[in-house]
Amino acid sequence: MPIPKLIIFDCDGVMFDSKNANKHYYNHILENLGHPVMTAEELEYVHIHNVMKSVRYLLRNYPQDIDKAEAYRADLNYQPFLKYMTIEPDLIAFLEELQRRGIERAISTSRTNTMGIILDLYNLSPYYDKVMTTSDVQNPKPHPEALEVILDHYGMTADDALYIGDSIIDRQHSDGVGMKLIAFRNDKINGDYQVENFLDILELPPFAE
Repeated sequence: MPIPKLIIFDCDGVMFDSKNANKHYYNHILENLGHPVMTAEELEYVHIHNVMKSVRYLLRNYPQDIDKAEAYRADLNYQPFLKYMTIEPDLIAFLEELQRRGIERAISTSRTNTMGIILDLYNLSPYYDKVMTTSDVQNPKPHPEALEVILDHYGMTADDALYIGDSIIDRQHSDGVGMKLIAFRNDKINGDYQVENFLDILELPPFAE
């Protein structure tokens, strides 16, 4: 593979360790409705699925509360939960190196209206030209629609890009357009490449100069 022209990032589990934030966020919603907090299995589910699927899953035994949960979530300020997120320590250094090399940067995430807040808080907005969330598509991940929009935006093909993800959802997402996947700290999702941090990506064969 030639040097990629575009790197597309997942957010949760890649740019940020956000499992603790997800835990507090969804438990807050459940507790507001008078339900028990999540089990470990439920936490794993919500960590890789979009918020609509997650709410329906958590309330699968209480379908009468799904609409109430969605209404409460729609008005819930996400700001208090940001303190539970941890940015990857070498993310900015990696983004700056991609910028130096003229490699474009985009995001495809299962997040909805919280992505912009996060990018602004961590001063990441200038590094990304195209950001696709669940709110921006008719068909959320793992459907490839977001990646198709991103590729069209840059006038590129899947062979020009790499996707960085950490879940089976991300593997399915990239497979939908035939894009190679960099598996971030997860060797169980059959990534085309495996890394433990961002700067390791610069040592992969596609980045050899």
